[in-house]
Amino acid sequence: MKKYVAVLLAFAMAISLSACGSTQDGGQPQTLVYGSGDYTRINPAMDEHGEINLLLFNGLTAHNGKNEVVPGLAERWEFDAGTCTYTFDLARDVFWHDGEKFTADDVKFTIEAIMDPENGSENAPNFEDVQEITVIDDASISFRLAAPNAAFLDYMTMAVLPEHLLAGEDMQESAFFRNPVGTGPYQIKQWDAGQSITLVKNKRYFKGEPEIDQIVFKIVTDDHAKALQMESGELDLALLAPKDAQTFAGRGGYQCFTMKTSDYRGILFNFANPYWKKNRDLIPAVCYAIDREAIVDAVLLGRGAAAYSPLQRNPYYYEKAEHYDYNPKKAKQVLEAAGCTMGSNGFYERDGQTVGFVLSVGAGDQVRVDLAQAAAQQLKEVGIDCTVEIPVQPDWAGQMAYLIGWGSPFDADDHTYKVFGTNKGANYSSYSNPQVDRYLTKARQSDDPNVRAKAYAQFQIELAKDPAFALICYVDADYVADAALQGICADTVMGHHGVGIFWNVAEWTFSE
Repeated sequence: MKKYVAVLLAFAMAISLSACGSTQDGGQPQTLVYGSGDYTRINPAMDEHGEINLLLFNGLTAHNGKNEVVPGLAERWEFDAGTCTYTFDLARDVFWHDGEKFTADDVKFTIEAIMDPENGSENAPNFEDVQEITVIDDASISFRLAAPNAAFLDYMTMAVLPEHLLAGEDMQESAFFRNPVGTGPYQIKQWDAGQSITLVKNKRYFKGEPEIDQIVFKIVTDDHAKALQMESGELDLALLAPKDAQTFAGRGGYQCFTMKTSDYRGILFNFANPYWKKNRDLIPAVCYAIDREAIVDAVLLGRGAAAYSPLQRNPYYYEKAEHYDYNPKKAKQVLEAAGCTMGSNGFYERDGQTVGFVLSVGAGDQVRVDLAQAAAQQLKEVGIDCTVEIPVQPDWAGQMAYLIGWGSPFDADDHTYKVFGTNKGANYSSYSNPQVDRYLTKARQSDDPNVRAKAYAQFQIELAKDPAFALICYVDADYVADAALQGICADTVMGHHGVGIFWNVAEWTFSE
C-alpha cells in the first residue's frame, strides 16, 4: 500500500493526491495522508475542536496516552493552596515555527485573549476563575485563581499562540488563523482551501524531531468518499463510519482500531425557541421514546453504547440517576399527563397544535444523519411529529433542536461546566438550571474526590430531572490505517469527534 513520492502537491490537489505512506528510500520524504474534515480556520483559542491543533501547537501541559496531565511547554509547576496560585517553569529551548523565541508573555497573551469577553471564545469558562496572571520572567509565569479549579491543569493544555504575530489582531477574523504559527511538532507548508493542508516536520521541535517528514490533511467531507480513498490508497489514515470501517476488517494492508471514546450524541433542545418555553415539560417523553440499544445496533453496528449521562465514561458517573430507559408507554403517559390528546393524524396535540419539532443535523456526518433519522422515527411511533432537516449551517438561535455531540476524556469539569452552566461559552441550548450550576461549581472548586463525587452525582440527578439533551449514544472511533503505519496508541480513550489520536504523532513512523 505504500507509494513513493517525487514531488508532493506539485499539481493541484483538486486533480489528485495519490502520494501516500512514502518512505525515505532514495531520499524521498516519508509522508502520511490523513482523511480530514474541512477547516475554514485553525483557531484553538476560540474553537475547541480540531484534530490538527495537536500537530501545530503546544500547551503548558499535555495529555499522555492515558489522558493524564504531563509536562508540555512547562517543565514543572507547583500550586500554593494558600493563595490559590499555580506557578509554571517553562522550557527554555522552544521556538515558534517562524524562529522567534517562545516566552511567558505568549502564555499571558493567549489566556487573556480567551478570557476577554469581546473575543467570544467558547473556551472562556475554563479560565473564568483566573484573577491575575504574572509574568515572573521569560521562563516563569503564575496564575492566581479566585477559587480552586480542579481541572485547571487539564485546561492548561490549551494551545499557546504567538503574541508577536497576534497582538492587536482580531482574534476571530485575523488572517493568522488561515496560516497559523505554533511551537508544535509540525508546521504548515501549504494550505489549499477546500483541498488539503500540508504540514512538514518541525526540525527544532523541543521534544525531539518527528519521524514522519510530512503530514497531509486531505479534505474529504463525505464519509463514504473517505472509505473509497482509503481503499484506493489515497489515504493512510481515516476516521470512518462503522459501516465503512467494517469492510476493512481482516484485510491485508490495513489495520483497524475501534477506539473507545467519551463522545456522546443526543438531541439538544433550544430553550430560546418559543416552542420549548411552552413545552419544556414534554422533554421527558422524548427521552423515554428513544430506543438507544436499537440505535446502537442498527446505526453504529454495536460500536458504541447507549447514553444516559454526559459523564458515563468518567469516574464520576452516577448510575442511579434517571436513565430514561426506552419505555414508549411511559412516554405517552408523560404526554397525556401534560394534557396532550391524540389527533386524527396519529400525533398528539396540545392546545390545538401538533406535538413535534424539527431536528437539525449537520451536513457531511452520515452517522449523525442516521442517528437523527432513527430517533425521529422512534418519536413518531409514540405520537411525536419529529422531522429531520440538514441545514448548511446550524442556526443556534432559531432552530428547535440539533443532533449534538460532546464529551471529554479528561476531568469531569470539561464539557459539563461550559456546556450546561448558565450563559457559559459552549451552552448552545440556552439551558439554565440553578441547581445544575450549583453542583457543577461545587465540584469544580474541590480537589477532594469524595466531595466531587457527591457533587457530580447531584448534578446528574438534577440534569435528569430537567434534561438539556435527550441523550442517545456514545460513539466509538473507527480508525483505519495503512498496515505499515506504526505508533498509534490503540488504548487511548478519544474525545469529542474522536479527537486525540495524534497525541504522540512525533513518534509515528512507517515500517519498512
